[in-house]
Amino acid sequence: MTSFTAMFCFGLSLFLMFHVMEAYDPTKGFISLPFNASVYEIQKPYDKQENQRYSFKNGVHKLWVFANDKPHTTTSNTKPRTEIAILGYGYSSGIWEFAGDAYVPKGTTGVTIMQVFGATPPHASTLMLRVYNGNLMYYRDTVLLPNIYNQWFHVNVIHNVDAAKVMVYINGQLKMTADGRGGASHFFKCGVYAQTGDSPRMESRWKNIKVLKHA
Repeated sequence: MTSFTAMFCFGLSLFLMFHVMEAYDPTKGFISLPFNASVYEIQKPYDKQENQRYSFKNGVHKLWVFANDKPHTTTSNTKPRTEIAILGYGYSSGIWEFAGDAYVPKGTTGVTIMQVFGATPPHASTLMLRVYNGNLMYYRDTVLLPNIYNQWFHVNVIHNVDAAKVMVYINGQLKMTADGRGGASHFFKCGVYAQTGDSPRMESRWKNIKVLKHA
């Protein structure tokens, strides 16, 4: 092999390596829908004022809840939560996407920070992104991103209802594809929703939230 050929092959391999590592834009082919307070509500402990568990400053949604808080309604038997429930974009068919930048402070664990609500009973959700001991996980099954504390990371979740598939991208890289769980209607939620093994205080922050629909 000549020196020129060797250099060419080395350069090509570098190009391919960086091309593969390059972050992909999962929103290609999707239309971003208007996102404002008219399309979501804050679900929080029923005995607390909204500003006691949620703030929105400088484009950042900050949501927190305590393990001993009440549920979000007087009739609910679920664990405490403070979530942005995007009820204005409920859907039952098609291909939909949630996108946003997330931040989880150190110490928050045993909590769902994003979910695709709606499924066939006995399930209530099609997808949950949870945090356990600094790891971002698909439910409790798969680690999607380790060591997430105290840093921003970008989340894209695509739900293809008709194909019964969900795809999770973190920082532009596909981390997993999972089967859907049925259900007649769905919507996206993000924030903090306590799970088994929850920490005394749970918090997540979100910015640049988008809801998109396939064109």
